Amino acid sequence: MAEWHRVAALDELPPGTCREVVAGGRVVALFRVGDAVHAMDGVCPHAGGPLGQGTLTGCVVTCPWHGWQFDVTTGTHRLNARITHPVFPVKIEEGQVFVQV
Repeated sequence: MAEWHRVAALDELPPGTCREVVAGGRVVALFRVGDAVHAMDGVCPHAGGPLGQGTLTGCVVTCPWHGWQFDVTTGTHRLNARITHPVFPVKIEEGQVFVQV
């Protein structure tokens, strides 16, 4: 059953940045796009690269290892829509970021 996990304070994630956290024993990548925070599985499906250490441009993260790109709002690969990476629900309460995994 999925549970909510506190993973960061909102002010630790400035707009346009990403970071890697652990929630419920899973590596999760957090992305701040404007006022919204998005979360997805932090391990790139191509070769296990750390998506939370990638580059965020708008709502697209680029894996630092081999350049695979995903829309962080949907998990969809930018070149092949048949590849979708898991995303997780996010909520912000009293300045704290929670992810449901």
